[in-house]
Amino acid sequence: MQILIDTSAIIAVLVNEASKLAIIQATQQTDLLAPPSIHWEIANAFSAMFKRERLSLPEALTAVEIYQQIPIRFIEIELEESLRIAAELDIYAYDAYLLRGAVKYNLPILTLDQGLKEKAERLGVKVIEVQK
Repeated sequence: MQILIDTSAIIAVLVNEASKLAIIQATQQTDLLAPPSIHWEIANAFSAMFKRERLSLPEALTAVEIYQQIPIRFIEIELEESLRIAAELDIYAYDAYLLRGAVKYNLPILTLDQGLKEKAERLGVKVIEVQK
C-alpha cells in the first residue's frame, strides 16, 4: 500500500508527540510518498518551534538526521494544478501539493492537520486517521 504522508505526521514522529506510535503502526508495510516540498515544510516547522521554545537547534538537527533516514519517495506535482486547488479550497500551496498528489495518484493521505483533512474529504481523498 502507498500513502502520501503530510509534514504534520512526520514532525509528530520526529519530536516524539503522543501520536508517534500510532503513526508508525499506520505506516508499517507501506510505501511513503510525498511532494518534494516536504523538506522545506519540515525546516519551516522546526523554525516555528524555535520561536515557541519547543525545540532547540541541536534537537532539530538530530531530527533532520532521523528524517533523512525515512524512506520517502518524492512524487512530481504540477504547479498549475496545485494552484487551482489552492485557489478553490483557499489553502496554502504546500497543502495543495499534497492534495494534488493524492488526487493525481489516487492515494490516501496521512495527516494530523484537521483543516487539511476536511479539505481532502471535500476533494474525495481518503484520509488515514490516527489518534493525536
